[in-house]
Amino acid sequence: MTTLPPLPPCSILLLAGGRGQRMGGQDKGLLPWRGEPLIAHLHRLTRGLTDDLIVSCNRNLELYAPYADRLVHDDCADFPGPLAGIRAGLAAARHDYLLVLPCDVPQLDAALLHAMRDAARQQPDKPLMLRHGEHWEPLLCVIPTALAPAFENAWAHGERSPGKVMRQLAAQALPCPANDPRLANLNTPQLLDRPGEVSE
Repeated sequence: MTTLPPLPPCSILLLAGGRGQRMGGQDKGLLPWRGEPLIAHLHRLTRGLTDDLIVSCNRNLELYAPYADRLVHDDCADFPGPLAGIRAGLAAARHDYLLVLPCDVPQLDAALLHAMRDAARQQPDKPLMLRHGEHWEPLLCVIPTALAPAFENAWAHGERSPGKVMRQLAAQALPCPANDPRLANLNTPQLLDRPGEVSE
């Protein structure tokens, strides 16, 4: 039996710093799903994969602290968007790769995260994003931390789209099936309250 080489260490960033507009301004990562805050589901999935678990949050820091080794926050006010959180994560990351996940996809599984990390090491100088069909998922990505200056440069020139930055950096795609239930984005109260989205 062939033994695969171990995956390189990675830092993991959980994005929970948004305005929560579709949730009426509520702090989305702390909203309950199946009896636990959304952030708890992602924490349980990722805790064993890294010794550098980072949560990007801009409020309720004391509630997020138990779910992270470190907290980061945007360096400007008024919720400027996920690229600000990614920049903060890249600046804080201790490893050569940063695996980025949003807090509202609690149905991700370990197999998909393993596949992302494995695919990322095939082209270690490029970002990796999930893609289904023609649709990229820029907040489900792996970024070499050596690219942090490129993200800072894009930000300084007014770019606010993580996907555009990564495509400009020749991002590779990890294809996923259309309507993959693991990628279900529970970003409205109706989706959060829907029973039995996917059986665990």
